[in-house]
Amino acid sequence: MAINPNFDAVGVAEEKELEKAPAAMRKSTIIVRRFLRNKVAVVGLAIFILLVIFSLTGQFFTKWTSEDLDFLAINQPPGKDHILGTGPSGQDLYIRLVDGLRISIVIGLVVGIATTLIAAVYGCTQAFYGGKLDKIMLLFLEMLIMVPSIIIIAIATSGNSTLSEIFPDWITLCIVLIIFGWMGTARLIRALSFSTMSRDFVRAAKYVGVPNRQIIWRHLLPNLGSLLILQFTLGVSIAILSETGLSFVGIGIKPPGVSLGVLLSQGNAQINTGPWMFWIPLAVMFLLTGSFALMNDGLRDALDPTSSSVGKARKKKRKKKEEEGQ
Repeated sequence: MAINPNFDAVGVAEEKELEKAPAAMRKSTIIVRRFLRNKVAVVGLAIFILLVIFSLTGQFFTKWTSEDLDFLAINQPPGKDHILGTGPSGQDLYIRLVDGLRISIVIGLVVGIATTLIAAVYGCTQAFYGGKLDKIMLLFLEMLIMVPSIIIIAIATSGNSTLSEIFPDWITLCIVLIIFGWMGTARLIRALSFSTMSRDFVRAAKYVGVPNRQIIWRHLLPNLGSLLILQFTLGVSIAILSETGLSFVGIGIKPPGVSLGVLLSQGNAQINTGPWMFWIPLAVMFLLTGSFALMNDGLRDALDPTSSSVGKARKKKRKKKEEEGQ
């Protein structure tokens, strides 16, 4: 048998190549890097962070508060004393925009997180146990979907309802949006969970006697992580748009409460005499919902295992190495 005289040299070269090769990265690291390569998605994230900072710290950059009324500056356009102008009652629109933006963001995040969690637990439970329990839960889900939610929301947020007497309008709206906002996501999670349940690692966990609760939380839900992240960002956008639309027509948050929807509703009534009252809140609303749309697109590409973003990165690295070698 012939022995390759260059065997040792080849082995040393292979070892050096292995040392140079990057260590295996975690899935979360890969997702973050893919997301950060998407410039449009990063812009969306930056816009959202700036809006959150503005909603939390904007009140420190003005001498006015939500309760202050400037009777000497009613329906005044943006100027030195009032950066964004005033309303028909002399209220400073800047501080109202800060408060309204903060309420809308809180509603979006609370509703988005709650509906995603409820849908995840409900859909995974259906797929895990199946059988009669799945049929009963599916029947309940279909019944909830058929309920005219807009009428329930109008009744719940009216001044005569028990919820309105106990909680502020924005909390009442959060509760109602959570109750009626998780059904569509639950159906989608149920369908995908059935395919996950047929995998070997889930069957093995059942065979060795792992408790059902741990199988759902440790095996089923993590494999739906990509879907849950996307549904969360989408749910936040839908909740913000729902709050804006409902408050705009007068069945969501009502004055003296404030939100983007309330500001748009009040600005619409003054759009001819004070267009800044309408267009400024509308621009902020577009920035807020648009930032989530950009982030959702970026996350979808980052979470997609067939995404070409990693291939593009490797191609750039090879090109850089070739240029350095020359």
